Formats: sequence, structure tokens, C-alpha cells
Amino acid sequence: MPRTSSKKGLTGSAASTNPAADLFRSASSKAASKEMERIDQLFHTYANASSGMIDPEGIEFLCSDLEVEHTDVRILMLAWKMQSEKQGYFSLNEWRKGLKALRADTVQKLKKALPELEKEVRRPSNFADFYSYAFQYCLTEEKQKSIDIESICLLLDLVLGSQFRPQVDALIQYLRTQIDYKVINMDQWMGFFRFVNEISFPDLSNYDSTLAWPLILDNFVELMREKQG
Repeated sequence: MPRTSSKKGLTGSAASTNPAADLFRSASSKAASKEMERIDQLFHTYANASSGMIDPEGIEFLCSDLEVEHTDVRILMLAWKMQSEKQGYFSLNEWRKGLKALRADTVQKLKKALPELEKEVRRPSNFADFYSYAFQYCLTEEKQKSIDIESICLLLDLVLGSQFRPQVDALIQYLRTQIDYKVINMDQWMGFFRFVNEISFPDLSNYDSTLAWPLILDNFVELMREKQG
């Protein structure tokens, strides 16, 4: 029994000698709470009152305040950071998740965070995930598994155009002129990503059609080689 009593006394003594730590924890908790309040207030600035979400119109207003076009790839990157599930819409929980991670509780802070967000996304460890997300984000119908060719061309240009311009231009030209495919699925979409990262371009010297490439890329490479003579 005395040992139990001694333990309790020690715990109480230890706790009482750390008032600074308790004060710090309390201050940190209050600061986090205030930050979340500001994040929520910012959300309601753009949210549709009836749906309780930021809808396409709200995103346009947000883009205007951020001084970026709604077609800017950084808006797609912001959606990725929030892990937004529905194209053109941000829920309160998604907004909280993204802005808390970006430490942005005002439009000014969010605007300043965009260049760092772009650097984060373009890191190889994140970019494949972002590329995959971009396709899934464009699946707007229930049970939809593929995307029409024109939308894929726009998405390729948006997501890969700045890094792989020659490959993207050639792929887009091929996709718009070929007649065998009307839609692209996830496997083909990820094949495009692997292609621009792994295949020597424009000579295509290391492309081996016996490996597991989507047939659409076999056809593309065959056409490119024919053109090259």
C-alpha cells in the first residue's frame, strides 16, 4: 500500500513541476482551434448555402480571389491535396483536410501555398499518385470507368504538358486522328505515364511491343516508326 501511495505522490509532483508544458499544450490547442475556425469561415465564403459544399461557381470565385484560371493545374493539385471525391465540388471535411495540411487559413496564405503545393506534387514520390488521381477525379458518373478521347487530350496536356511537351503533343495528335478508340481507361492512362517516363523520344529505340504495353501504345509507336521511315 505505501508503494501505491508513493507512486501517486510522485505523479502529482511531476505534473506540478511542468506548468510551462501544460501552458504550451493549452496555447497550441487554442491556436489550432482558432485556425480551424478561420478555415471554416473561409469555406463558408465560397460554399453554396443550400448544398453545404463549394460548387463549380464557388470554385470560380475562389480562383478569381487566388488570381488563377479555374483550368490551372494547381486547382487540380489543390483537389488532390484535399482528396476531393467529386469533380468541381469541395466538402467541408475535404477543405479542412487540405487547408490544414497547407497551413492556410486565409486566401492570401492559400495563394502563397500554391507554389509549394506544386513542388510537393511534382516530387516523383507524389506525382504518380497525382496522375492517377487526375483520371479518377474526371470519372463524374457512377460506375464510370473510362473517359472520352477529347477530355483525355485536355487532361494529358494539363497534367503532363509542361514536363513532356513533345510526347504529349504527339500522343494528342494520334488520339485525335485515330478511329479505333473512343474512350480511354485507367490501364491505358497509366500506360501513357509509363511511356513518357521510360521511353526514349522521339527515336523510341527502347520500346518493346512484346512487353506489357496497352495495345493503343503499340499502335501509336508503330505509326510513329512508319512516319520516321
